[in-house]
Amino acid sequence: MTDTPSEQKAANTSLGDLLGEVTRDLSTLMRQELELAKAELKQSAAQAGKSAGMFAGAGYAGHLTVLFLSIAAWWGLGYLLGNGWSALIVAVVWAIVGFILYSRGRGELKKVKGAPQTVDTLKEFPDTLKRNEENR
Repeated sequence: MTDTPSEQKAANTSLGDLLGEVTRDLSTLMRQELELAKAELKQSAAQAGKSAGMFAGAGYAGHLTVLFLSIAAWWGLGYLLGNGWSALIVAVVWAIVGFILYSRGRGELKKVKGAPQTVDTLKEFPDTLKRNEENR
């Protein structure tokens, strides 16, 4: 029977040397995996940044669209009612929209609970430490 090269190496090398080699190999593997993860995260972050920039541009374009539609509504109503009244009507419509959005946003914000389980767990720490001190 012929031994494979790894069997021959195992037979001729001490256990400590073999464990050291395995540890070095694992360490190298872990470093390589971390470098791969860093590279992937860097690429993902760059893509997310580009997407965020595009969303910001879309938001700005949407804002300009609403602005110019509001001006068009103001002018359109101005032919019927006069510019002063038409401006007031457009402003009141936007005030109503703003109030509705504010009210809904405030209601949603009140529903936010944060991290209740974490807070409860952290509140138990002092009691646990007191019990451990009493048991000593």
